[in-house]
Amino acid sequence: MSQPGFWDDAERARKRVQELKQLKATVEPVQELRRRFADLEELLALTRSEGDHALLPELSREVTELGRALDALALRTVLSGPDDHRGAYFQIQAGAGGTESCDWAEMLLRMYTRHFERQGYKVRVEELTPNEEAGLRSVTLSVEGDYVFGRIKGETGVHRLVRISPFDASARRHTSFAAVDVTPLFEEDVEVDLREEDLKVDTYRSSGPGGQHVNKTDSAVRITHLPTGIVVQCQSDRSQHRNRATALQMLKAKLYQLKKAEREAAATRAYAAKGKIAWGNQIRSYVLQPYTLAKDHRTGLEVGNVQGVLDGELAPFIEAYLQAQLREGAAGGPTAKPEEKQQRQEGEK
Repeated sequence: MSQPGFWDDAERARKRVQELKQLKATVEPVQELRRRFADLEELLALTRSEGDHALLPELSREVTELGRALDALALRTVLSGPDDHRGAYFQIQAGAGGTESCDWAEMLLRMYTRHFERQGYKVRVEELTPNEEAGLRSVTLSVEGDYVFGRIKGETGVHRLVRISPFDASARRHTSFAAVDVTPLFEEDVEVDLREEDLKVDTYRSSGPGGQHVNKTDSAVRITHLPTGIVVQCQSDRSQHRNRATALQMLKAKLYQLKKAEREAAATRAYAAKGKIAWGNQIRSYVLQPYTLAKDHRTGLEVGNVQGVLDGELAPFIEAYLQAQLREGAAGGPTAKPEEKQQRQEGEK
């Protein structure tokens, strides 16, 4: 960075600084652990030579803390995908259940927004389509921060809510569904071939917050990719041109992720894997009646404090999923690289 001309190209320099920051974030924790292990060895040797058992409680605490630090470092190895360090586009779409599911989608928006804020992520609403009666049909957020995509990509899938309906005069129990989709956020252009004839572009008046100007002009943009049926929308800006540019970026990110899923036959969260937004496809259930329980159907993690979860306390579920991915990778499961699986298989013969 001290070399002459480094800052002449501000955008290029910014990317290099970001790359350096990511490398430091990988290397420095390892160096710190090595230093702490060396200090622990010295302390252990001192305890043995002096026969001073008063140091044993300190040794025990340090061993426990080092174990936790090692677990955290091991989790970082799961976040080693080519796009894991990026931000993400985070989309919520209401599913089967009408107004019930639209209200559930809005509850999910509140839950995830609170979680993102706790993590210190930068969040921006790119598109929001409200439902006529209550809730919302869909919403797309851009979420920026270190390793956002790697940490939240496991939230992709169908989320199920069971509760006494606030919209049912008979106070009956209802089941609602909404789908979450996560794709990487690329600051630079993604190398995806887009043909103009494959795009259907619609403009319409923005809905929701934004003031009178937003509602009086057709600034919102909806783009449909005809070959795949993928639809993206953006209404975050008053400029139709900028909304179109953002929508194209979102579309490229989705197509990139789709191509990546096609190349990786072992990927567990390819687009088709989500299936219908209804029974049998949920990754997590949130039950408010007749008991309270939030359960992840992939990891088996259960949390009784559902209200806390709905208030954004999602870290246990995200960490449990990353831990499961780590175990699968170590066992040659879906997260392991093909060459690693082959080596393990050959070793077992």
